[in-house]
Amino acid sequence: MIATILPGSTNFHAVGYNEHKVSKGVARLIEIQNFGSLGTFHKPTPSELVGYLQKYSSQNSRIRKPQFHVAISCKGHEMSEDELLDFAHQYLKEMGYGESGQPLLVYSHYDTENTHLHIITSRVAPDGKKIQHSHEHRRSQEVIDRILGNDRKKKTEDDIDAAKQYTFSSFAQFKAIMVSMGYEVYQKDENVFIKHGGKVQKEIPSSEIESLFKSGYRERTRCRQLRSILKKYRDVSSNKEELQKELKTKFGIDIVFFGKKDAPYGYMLVDHANNTIINGARVLAVEELLDFATPEERFKRIEDYIDRLLTLNPNITQSEIYHKIRKQRAYIKKGIIYFDGQSRPLKPFMAEAIDRNNRIAMVEMFNPVTEAERDLLCKIFKVPRKDLVDISPERTHYYTDAVNRLREIFNDENVSSVRSRIHEEGFTIRQEEDATYAINFKQHIIINLTEENFNLQRLKKQPMKQIERHKHQQSTKHTSHFSGKAKLRDAGGGSHSEKREWEVGQKGNYDNVDDGRSIKR
Repeated sequence: MIATILPGSTNFHAVGYNEHKVSKGVARLIEIQNFGSLGTFHKPTPSELVGYLQKYSSQNSRIRKPQFHVAISCKGHEMSEDELLDFAHQYLKEMGYGESGQPLLVYSHYDTENTHLHIITSRVAPDGKKIQHSHEHRRSQEVIDRILGNDRKKKTEDDIDAAKQYTFSSFAQFKAIMVSMGYEVYQKDENVFIKHGGKVQKEIPSSEIESLFKSGYRERTRCRQLRSILKKYRDVSSNKEELQKELKTKFGIDIVFFGKKDAPYGYMLVDHANNTIINGARVLAVEELLDFATPEERFKRIEDYIDRLLTLNPNITQSEIYHKIRKQRAYIKKGIIYFDGQSRPLKPFMAEAIDRNNRIAMVEMFNPVTEAERDLLCKIFKVPRKDLVDISPERTHYYTDAVNRLREIFNDENVSSVRSRIHEEGFTIRQEEDATYAINFKQHIIINLTEENFNLQRLKKQPMKQIERHKHQQSTKHTSHFSGKAKLRDAGGGSHSEKREWEVGQKGNYDNVDDGRSIKR
């Protein structure tokens, strides 16, 4: 049983509220008492009811808000309308509103799943005195307990004993258990206070609660289950109150929020089935939990954000977008938005723009200094708009180091297959018109071997006889310095070598680059 005392009023606006419910067909006036001749010959209008209450209350001008408005409800339909009305009369008498001559309006409402009444009267007694209102909310709960024969202190003790059976590792978790049972809990001066019905029902030393602390519950499987449950029912709930009700009804799980009602900073899950408390942050971030948009609305929101990013920076790449949207737990890949285990295709114009920007970014990673280098890279990475690619003003030290390393290989007469040797260094060979290029796709280096005056003859295939002669000379040279037989290491050269590569220097590598498969997003 719950009695909710609603705000007072100078103009008795509760009458208008309830009459509006009547006009909508979800309420009716079931009792009117002590309104003089009103209602004798015709149904009174709302303005007539308000006028009478104001005239009656004017006998005590010191009361600024004379309206007394209370809603009394039971759990479900455990009481009939008549039974609840009898309870309401007892309640009003105990609260001081049952004297003879006290005006009274009682409305029954049918817009919820539980039987409940709304009662309107004046805080002015028939003799003109103000009806006692001190500690009104606390007295209200005491009156309900007295009528129902409830022993509030005994129930509080039983609930505390039940809470002690849960696994909790902090005062905050113990508090969450008690809050889920309908209590207020706070600490002060090394004591824990358990409050209900506006009154402290139990005081416990903090040390008693601390002695019950256990290691935190960290069962990952259960957390994953709860994450799925929370997300599923969040998507079919319109607000956190509805979500709380669904979880409580279907799974026996209470969601206890902390912070402001409209802007909680965190929450805990009281899993009554397992007698455990779980910090909500380990399951689902509070911002994500309270995001009551539909999946389609979320994807639309992410897509609109990406559109804004492209508007602000038309050259933005997929990697840069990722760093922007990861806070929304989303990412994009190959024109697809991925979010929360689901995916949606990006709008074609956005997917095309991002793919183009990715390719341009790949070209610019090579720091091309000449138009010829830029044009070749644009050809490899399929960038149709060469004018969008920036040309670097100067060479990097990585380029200089690579050139010097390749010169060592080209100038080393002991290297029988230069092509294979530079392949081992990560370079592929590309012939483009009158120029020969060495390209390292891993380190993003492009070298125009022709412009750098490399001896390109060393890239040509050597006749087998010449290779064998060279091997024999090398063998003779080594055996002249060392006693015994020396086993030659495969130099990897020759036209039949497994390491031999032609245009691209690595089997299949160029094809992968050319068709875009190897472009890292």
